[in-house]
Amino acid sequence: MTTRVLQTPGTTTIVQAARASSTYVVALSSVAAIGGFLFGFDSGVINGAVDALGHAFGTRAGTTGFAVASVLLGCAVGAFVAGTVADRHGRRPTMLLNAVLFLISAVASGLADSAAVFIASRLVGGLAIGAASVLAPMYISEVAPSHVRGRLGSLQQMAIVLGLFGAFLSNDILVRLAGGAGATLWLGAPAWRWMFWMEAVPSVAFLAGVLLIPESPRFLVAHGRRNDARGIFARIGGDAEALVRQIEQSLRGEHQPRLSDLFVRGTRRFAPVVLVGMGLAAFQQFVGINIIFYYGEVLWKSAGATEQWALRINLLTGLVNILATIPAIALIDRAGRKPLLVVGSAGMAVTLGVMAVVFATAKTGANGTPLLGHAAAVTGLTAANLYIVAFAMSWGPVMWVLLGEMFPNRMRGAALAVSGATNWVTNFAVTVTFLPLLNAVGLAGAYALYAVAAVFSLPFVLALVRETRGKTLEQM
Repeated sequence: MTTRVLQTPGTTTIVQAARASSTYVVALSSVAAIGGFLFGFDSGVINGAVDALGHAFGTRAGTTGFAVASVLLGCAVGAFVAGTVADRHGRRPTMLLNAVLFLISAVASGLADSAAVFIASRLVGGLAIGAASVLAPMYISEVAPSHVRGRLGSLQQMAIVLGLFGAFLSNDILVRLAGGAGATLWLGAPAWRWMFWMEAVPSVAFLAGVLLIPESPRFLVAHGRRNDARGIFARIGGDAEALVRQIEQSLRGEHQPRLSDLFVRGTRRFAPVVLVGMGLAAFQQFVGINIIFYYGEVLWKSAGATEQWALRINLLTGLVNILATIPAIALIDRAGRKPLLVVGSAGMAVTLGVMAVVFATAKTGANGTPLLGHAAAVTGLTAANLYIVAFAMSWGPVMWVLLGEMFPNRMRGAALAVSGATNWVTNFAVTVTFLPLLNAVGLAGAYALYAVAAVFSLPFVLALVRETRGKTLEQM
């Protein structure tokens, strides 16, 4: 005997409307997250081209390191400027500009015939990446309902790691086809140039996607376009009129957003919440995560791997990063942001410490390369991937989610700009010092420094970071 659940026409309509609203907000968040994919792709594409760039432009380690890290200077400027531009002109127009800059940078980086032109091209791309790193979490947090905001905000990090993996996979395929990053491929151009030209494809996709999405409803309310905002909130789901009134109430008596909002009134001291945001942004980079993604090929070559095996290990690293981000998306709105950060800090400290010990106890070959036995190599590779798991389940997505939601409406754009710029400046400092640091203290010393940063991030989170799970942006 079977039973049937009867649904009235009214119930069916409500369910269909809820599904449509859910699909709509996921679609909006996914388009914004394409900027994160480009962020990841652009960060990872340089990985397979480091040595080829040095040979192509005849640069030394320090200059090559600057060429690799040059994009990060643009990122810092882009992140700092993006918040102000977005508050003045809107989130959507700024993202459209980003897409155009991504496309220009991809083409120009591949065409560069000198280190100076390459650096200039990367700086342009950096402006777009930096702005996207701020705008994606800002836009997603402003369109997502509070009960799913963490999961949708985590799409940014999933897009970043997919972009990283896409770059690693693309690099590996191109190197296999050409026989090396510096070897000639199609149209007489070396493979490393095609690595950058591949970025044009997601750049065009981002441009097309942003043309199809609406402006942030919270931006519309702040600029007096309440009817337009109400229409978007109605499609997203919930009581559209109540949401508009809540935003208007939070903005009542407030002026147009400006950088002075970041400071304690009457002083030149940053507001405590801004300092916490800057601290989160800095610690996410001080733990050295992007060294594995920017210099993975160099790192594993230093450990004795061949170029092709180093690129394959990068693929494994990228896949682990993707898989570990999935539990973070599932847990962030259940366990909360702060517990994930605490567990991640502890996990990174332990795994970085293990990697430091592995390389500190390794014998050294005639050319200075560490000689790892089978057990040590397995231990080091396992620790490296567990380190990525610890990061991807915590600091990777949670930092961006928190930055998108932890600031009050009146300062969100400016505070995100300053925090985002802090993230990129720290990223630049860590990246540009890695090759000299590698030459000075070896892999063991470098990993030990990053382990210390992970240890210090733990009390920072416990003492200063507030939980934001389940709160509306107007309650921050």
